[in-house]
Amino acid sequence: MKSNKLGVNTVCTHVGEIKDEQFKGAISPLYMSTSYAYENVDVKRYPRYFNTPNQEALGKKIAALEHCEAAMLFGSGMAAVSTTMLAFLQSGDHVVVQKTIYGGTYNFIVEEFPKYGIEFDFTDGFTEADFKAKIKSNTKVIYVETPSNPLMLITDLEMIGRIAKANDLVSMIDNTFASPINQNPSLFGIDIVIHSATKYMGGHSDICAGAVASSREHMDRIWNLGKNLGGSLSDYTVWLLERSIKTMGVRVKAQNRNAKKIAGWLNKHPLVERVYYPGLKDHLDHEIAKRQMNGYTGMLSFELIPTLNAQAFMQALVLIKQSMSLAGVESTILSPTKTSHALLSPEERERQGIADGLLRFSVGIEDKKDLIADLEQAFEAVTKKQMFPL
Repeated sequence: MKSNKLGVNTVCTHVGEIKDEQFKGAISPLYMSTSYAYENVDVKRYPRYFNTPNQEALGKKIAALEHCEAAMLFGSGMAAVSTTMLAFLQSGDHVVVQKTIYGGTYNFIVEEFPKYGIEFDFTDGFTEADFKAKIKSNTKVIYVETPSNPLMLITDLEMIGRIAKANDLVSMIDNTFASPINQNPSLFGIDIVIHSATKYMGGHSDICAGAVASSREHMDRIWNLGKNLGGSLSDYTVWLLERSIKTMGVRVKAQNRNAKKIAGWLNKHPLVERVYYPGLKDHLDHEIAKRQMNGYTGMLSFELIPTLNAQAFMQALVLIKQSMSLAGVESTILSPTKTSHALLSPEERERQGIADGLLRFSVGIEDKKDLIADLEQAFEAVTKKQMFPL
């Protein structure tokens, strides 16, 4: 059956699996070899060439999930981002970048691009005029991330695709926060879709990986640089990632439901200054999100009222863990100023609206009543401690 006719959970489970012809096992066998025959074979396989049996098979699954022709796996999300951008940029070229992106990507651009003679401009906002204003005669790429990290701002993908095609640019997106379950950018005209597969694709906080999906023509160009940079993924991790993706649809949908409920609860809480979640009707970009997403993700951020100590609040949580990453089945929370955006200067964080009291909450699959109870007891504990300090 053609993958574009299958439901998303069926694609997650079956597309790209390797059939165990020898023992008829129910799951893909793991091929650990780093050395393959080169005579009388159709494909000369080598791990750094991204074409071992497990690498190749999982690439087909991710391509199907993102409605693209081909996909590749990388050793990390940043390996995927850096290889993809450098594959389409060289000295003298220019790239337009959305103003709010993952801190690691921002740091890569501002620290490394000057060494290559690559010019860049960050947009002042998210409108069509904001992006068009930054395009130059030497612009080659337009790069966005939506929902954005950590403020959950939404960029209109159809608009980005239209601008890119009108100006002969390659459009790229970091689709990590949405996952292929909630958003398929290629359907809105985006050329290249990038993921930190560490997050929703891995989903269990035990895998570090990246993924890129696009047309075969674009993927050939990325592969040509990728084999030289050497950022491929080990086959054991590829095999673990395939295992995880099989449940991605059911995991993400459960996280979506929890996050929407908790965002609504936080939005009414007297100790919360503001909630950032595109599923809320009062979110600035709710209508855009409603149009281009199939769910609003399990990610949200919120600011406590200024008098409440954010660090003390996190330490008072019991079920919800303070943790660096996101998108696992367990709920986690962190301070972006201390983690994901710590490399940005205080001035740049302020420009992006990332306050010290902002908390990023990755909602897991636990029962939502238990998560709400944990949040409530933390609010009570911190309030009591501040009113009656020892």
